[in-house]
Parts: sequence; C-alpha cells; structure tokens
Amino acid sequence: TKMGKPYKWGSIGPNSFDCSGFTSYIYQNGAGINLPRTSVAQSKVGSKISRNQLKSGDLVFFTTYEPGASHCGIYLGNGNFIHASTSRGIRVDNLDNTYWASRYYGGKHIVK
Repeated sequence: TKMGKPYKWGSIGPNSFDCSGFTSYIYQNGAGINLPRTSVAQSKVGSKISRNQLKSGDLVFFTTYEPGASHCGIYLGNGNFIHASTSRGIRVDNLDNTYWASRYYGGKHIVK
C-alpha cells in the first residue's frame, strides 16, 4: 500500500509522489495503462463523465493552485478518492468535503 507515502513535487514513486505521479503509478502498475505525466494532460484522455457517473478507478480532477485540472486523484466509490495531498501525502478524502467540493473540475473514465 502507498497510504501515507509523502508528497514530493515531480515524483513518480514508489516512495514519494506528486498527484499525477501517483495516478500514473497506480494505473501503470495496477492495470498496465500508461497515463500522461501531468494532471492537465491526464484530464484530456478518456471519456468525460459527470460526477454521478463516477465508478471506482475513475480519475477525478480539481482546480487548486492554477486554473484547470491542476490536481488529480482516483475515485474509490461512496464519494471517496485517493490522492497525493501536498500536506499529508497519500490519503483518502471525500468529494463532499468543503475544500474539494468547491474545487471539483471533473471526472474521466479510462479504459485500456
């Protein structure tokens, strides 16, 4: 498991990650799917889905430090997603959390 592994800008694992490094690592090692390296590039692949269509394994994107898809994670179900948090490393948060709900940018379904 990667829970609690630290955040490090530009890192693709396996001992530290940035947000898109984490999603890339999980997709590559879990499903054999190569994702683009950045959250902006990742937001441009796959099928766009509405929030109520999210399924476990879908990518979720947020507008954080710059406009557009500047942060990403992987949807787990029941409103939860796992991501590389800048302050707390790999952790699970909920889309309904005030911080994340106000920054939600969209979801993408990725298939091989």
